[in-house]
Amino acid sequence: MGFEQIFSSFPEVVKPIRKLTLKEKLIWTGVVLILYFVLSLTPLYGLNRNYVAQFETLSILLAANFGSLISLGIGPIVTGSIMLQLLVGAEVIKVDLKTPEGRKKFQGYQKFFSIFFIIFENAAYVLSGALPPAVPGIVGASILILQLIAGGLILMLLDEVTSKWGIGSGISLFIAAGVSRQIVTKAFSPFPDPRMQLPIGAIPKIISLVASGNSALAFWPFISIIATIAVFLMAVYFSGVQINIPLSFGKVRGFGIKWPIKWFYTSNIPVILTAALIASLQMWALMMANAGIPILGEFETVQIGGGRYTQVPVSGIAKYIQHPSISKIFESGFNMDALKSTLFYASFMIIGSVFFSYLWLNVGKSSPSDVADQILNSGLSMPGFRRDKRILEKVLARYIIPLTILGGLTVGALAAVADIFDALSRGTGIILTVMIIYKIYEDLQKAHMAEMNPMIRKVME
Repeated sequence: MGFEQIFSSFPEVVKPIRKLTLKEKLIWTGVVLILYFVLSLTPLYGLNRNYVAQFETLSILLAANFGSLISLGIGPIVTGSIMLQLLVGAEVIKVDLKTPEGRKKFQGYQKFFSIFFIIFENAAYVLSGALPPAVPGIVGASILILQLIAGGLILMLLDEVTSKWGIGSGISLFIAAGVSRQIVTKAFSPFPDPRMQLPIGAIPKIISLVASGNSALAFWPFISIIATIAVFLMAVYFSGVQINIPLSFGKVRGFGIKWPIKWFYTSNIPVILTAALIASLQMWALMMANAGIPILGEFETVQIGGGRYTQVPVSGIAKYIQHPSISKIFESGFNMDALKSTLFYASFMIIGSVFFSYLWLNVGKSSPSDVADQILNSGLSMPGFRRDKRILEKVLARYIIPLTILGGLTVGALAAVADIFDALSRGTGIILTVMIIYKIYEDLQKAHMAEMNPMIRKVME
C-alpha cells in the first residue's frame, strides 16, 4: 500500500462546494468554539482525583486543559507540523509545493504526522505518570490513553473545519478561546477556591472581602483586574502601531503603495519562545529533581487543599523563573527574596523576548534582505533611490532592526508586567489573544469587503 492510499484513508473535512457568506463562516466558527469548550470541560474518566495540573504556561500555549479530553491541546498537531517542516526542509521528504499534487501530498503527510503524534504523545504522557490513573495498571492507563487520543483526533478535525468553513486558523482560535475562558473564570467565578474560603473570581472575591470588613485584602484582586485591562489595552495599541514606507511601481508613474512595518515586527513569536523556554526549564527541573539530580533546583511538596498536593521550586533557577507575584513581596512586611525572584523573572522575560525577536528576524525570513527581495520581485521600488537591492536593504535595516528590538522588548515587558501583577491570565496568553483577535478582526474586514458592492469596496480601499 502506497502513501497515497494511506493518506486517502485518513478522516478529512471536505471543502465547501461554493463560496460561503460571512454569516455562514461565523456560524461554523461558533459551532467549532462550542465543541472545543465541550471537549475542554469533559473530564477524563478514571483519572486520579489527587491529580494537580502543572506547567500552566504550556497549557496556555497549547490551548489545553489538563485533566480533560484535550489535556495536550494542539501540542501533538503543532509538533507534527514542525517535524514535517524540518524533514521537508532537510529534503528527507521530497515534496514539490509548487504543484497541486505536491501540495496534496504535503497535506497528507501533515495529517499522518499529526495523527502519529496524537497517539504517541498522549500515550507517553499517561505512561510517564503525568496523568496518573485512579486504578494503577495497564487497564486504567489504556482507558485514559484512548480518551486522550479520541479528544486529540476530534480537535484536529475541528481545526480543519475552521480553516475550510470558518474564519482564520483553528489553532489560533482555540488558544484565544482558552485564554478568554480563563480570564472570565478568574474574573467572575463565584465558586470557592479550594486553597482558601473565598471565591475564585476576582470580582466576587472583592465583594466578599469588603462585605466581611477586610477591605485591605481586596486591593490585590483589584490590582489583578487593572493589570489585565492595562496590558490588554497596551497590546491592542501597539498592535496597530506601524511605520509605512512609501513605494512606487517603476513602470507606472504616479501610482504607489505603502509597505507597513509593524511595531510588533516579529509578532508574538518572541514571547511564545521565551515562555516555552521557561516552561521547559521548569519541567526539566522537576524531572531531574524527582530523579535525584537537583541541578536546576529543588522542589518541595505543598498541600493545596482538598487532599491534593503539588510541587513548588524552593531553590535554583527553577525558583527564580516561576510565576512571580507582587503581593508576595509585601507578605509579612517586605520579602527581599521575593523581590529578587520578581526582578530576575522580569529580566529573563524581557531579555529572552529581545533575543528571540532578533533571532527570528533571520530564521523567519523577514530580515531586511528578505523584505528587499519581496519588494523588488513585486516590481516595486523606493522613490528617490536607485533600484538596487543593497541600497534598499540598507534603508529597510534602519527601520526593521530597531523595530525588531523594540517590539521584542515591548512584548516581553507587557508579559512580565501581567505576570508580576497577577493578571487574570498569564501575560503570554493575554498578548497571544490580543494578536489573534486583531488578526481575526482583519480577516472579518476582508471578508466583509469582499461581499460589498465593488464601487463601495473601491472607495473604502
